[in-house]
Amino acid sequence: MDQAVLRYRVMAYVTGVGLIVLCFVGLPLQFAAHNTAVADYVGTAHGYLYLVYLIVAYLLCRKLRLPVGPMLLVLLAGTIPVLTFVVERWMHRKYIVPAQQAQAAADRAGSPAGAR
Repeated sequence: MDQAVLRYRVMAYVTGVGLIVLCFVGLPLQFAAHNTAVADYVGTAHGYLYLVYLIVAYLLCRKLRLPVGPMLLVLLAGTIPVLTFVVERWMHRKYIVPAQQAQAAADRAGSPAGAR
C-alpha cells in the first residue's frame, strides 16, 4: 500500500503544480501578452499528467475501498487549482493514515490480511 500512496501523492503534487502554472502564468500570458507558448506546453503536459493522476488515484481509492462520493472528489481534484493539495492532505489524514495503521497492526499480529 505504501507504493500506491507514494504514487498518488507524487501525482497529486505534480498535477496541482502544473494546473497552478497553467492557470496563474500560462493563461494570463495568453490573454494579456498574446503569448501562447506556456499555455500550450503546460496545458498539454497537465492533460497527460491528469490522466496518469486519474489512474493512480482510482487505484488507491479502490485499494482503500472508498465510497463513491470521496472517490469522485479525489478524481476531480485535478481540475480545480490548489484543490489537489487540499484533497491530498484530507485523504492522508482521513483515509490513508488509518489504513496504514490497520495494516501495521495486522502485520504485527501475523494476520494474513497484512500480506495484501
